[in-house]
Amino acid sequence: MTTERDPRTLTPRDAWKALRDGNQRFVSDAAQHPSQDAARRAELSAAQHPFAVVFGCSDSRVAAEIIFDQGLGDAFVVRTAGHVLDTTVIGSIEYGVQLLGTPLVVVLGHESCGAIAAAAHTLETGEQPPGFVRAVVDRVIPTIVNITSTGRGVRGVDGQVDPDLLRREHVRHTVSMLLSYSAGLSAAVAAGRCAVVGVEYTLSDGRMTLVEVAGDVGEDPVV
Repeated sequence: MTTERDPRTLTPRDAWKALRDGNQRFVSDAAQHPSQDAARRAELSAAQHPFAVVFGCSDSRVAAEIIFDQGLGDAFVVRTAGHVLDTTVIGSIEYGVQLLGTPLVVVLGHESCGAIAAAAHTLETGEQPPGFVRAVVDRVIPTIVNITSTGRGVRGVDGQVDPDLLRREHVRHTVSMLLSYSAGLSAAVAAGRCAVVGVEYTLSDGRMTLVEVAGDVGEDPVV
């Protein structure tokens, strides 16, 4: 099965609907596994026209093409532990939007994220993880500064850092940082050519929840 999607003809709403529909198929165990046949491989040998950039965590349980039921050439995927940003990540996302013309960028967080758990542990105990894992945690910590400035907290009723609250705020903060760091992406959103969404993924049932939106995807995020 192949799909006929060209980002040059899709709106951000169209792209979001395609991902939303694909996730619903995945959740209901009715995945179509599109864009994976020989004809699609041959078609893509000349050029790619993905309709979404997905920036997610490197976690092995959160493979974007699978949970959104997409195939070859459909998603331009960038992954780091804890979906932490650096200049090469931003450049990769800009490549997808500015050169490939994708109308949608998705920041994909998920429950039980090891990077978020490590950051929560560091906040509670002051203990740093070993080696370059610390570089990942160091890029999650600024989310806490953002939360403090907005008046939102990450501590539960027991007074401990709640990884679920921290994860959601980290997704929102990543969307905000992308738009503030990338003038090209911000301009594309302002012009209506692209939208950026923040999504949380639940491992147990496979569902995604929209938690942040910049641009028009025809749906409001959960509060």
